[in-house]
Amino acid sequence: MSATADEDTGLAFEVQANADGATKPWTLRLYVAGQTPKSLAAFENLRTMCEAHLRGQYQIEVIDLLEKPQLAQGDQILAIPTVVRRLPLPIRKIIGDLSDTERAIIGLDLRQSSGATNS
Repeated sequence: MSATADEDTGLAFEVQANADGATKPWTLRLYVAGQTPKSLAAFENLRTMCEAHLRGQYQIEVIDLLEKPQLAQGDQILAIPTVVRRLPLPIRKIIGDLSDTERAIIGLDLRQSSGATNS
């Protein structure tokens, strides 16, 4: 697991590579507007959910719309923070800081991943 700082946004983003390279990683984009408490909470909540359900199979890209507002158009972002699941298809979106973990897991369909179980 590695965390690096994005020089353009100042936000940290985390990239998880699949250990064996056998399956395509989940690709998630988190759209934020600066380092607000809600944006930071959304990132931490998303990272925690991915570690629990997609360990070693995900990539999170943080896009700060204060720095690059033109990127909102591609994924039709109307509110922030918003997470867009780009892969696997179909594309899914969820708005908010992801503090309602159950709703976020269902909204992003994280339980379809192998190894995810109810406890």
